[in-house]
Amino acid sequence: MVRAAFRMILDAQPDIVVVAEAPDGATAVAEARRLRPDVCLLDIRMPEMDGLEATRQLAGPDVRDPLKVLIATTFDLDEYVYRALRNGACGFLLKDGSPALLAEAVRAAARGDSMISPSVTVRLLRHMTPPPSAPSPHPASAAPSPVSTACPVEPLTERELDVVRLVARGRTNEEVAAELYVTLSTVKTHLGNVQRKLAARNRVEIAAWAWESGLCG
Repeated sequence: MVRAAFRMILDAQPDIVVVAEAPDGATAVAEARRLRPDVCLLDIRMPEMDGLEATRQLAGPDVRDPLKVLIATTFDLDEYVYRALRNGACGFLLKDGSPALLAEAVRAAARGDSMISPSVTVRLLRHMTPPPSAPSPHPASAAPSPVSTACPVEPLTERELDVVRLVARGRTNEEVAAELYVTLSTVKTHLGNVQRKLAARNRVEIAAWAWESGLCG
């Protein structure tokens, strides 16, 4: 039912085409590899292969040509959704969000400007560093964070740190530009420099680094 609803919403958009859907994680991975869509929308909880492992296989640190994976989750129930982000997901979406938000989240993922809801960003990213004594509920699916808390290859400038803090709070590029009184192209340049210095693949990994390194504490 959820799949059918998502398909109906997305197919109704003039700029979005749903090329396939799958009833389980294993089929989703196979179809995604065959069709290579601009965005893969995955649930955390799927039969045969959960969204954590499916994300790792499609977008993980060891994938040569990763796909863009957007996670659909209830969040409050999926407390380990942060593992999907560690496994390469570029953003997440709450299932109870509006149809407009679903479409915009897919568009954002497609253009590499992943949508992270400000209302849940802090809660989500604080889970990125669980207590050392906490057991892993999915040991087989767990993967090391692709972004280390070690020092960047080059120090970040003060302005780059300002941009990183806002990204970690869930701001879009447009919102970052407005808050810092700079142009959108300037924000994109800063983010490009930050990604290079952190060896990060997307803004979610930048946000994860910010929280794990205590920049947003």
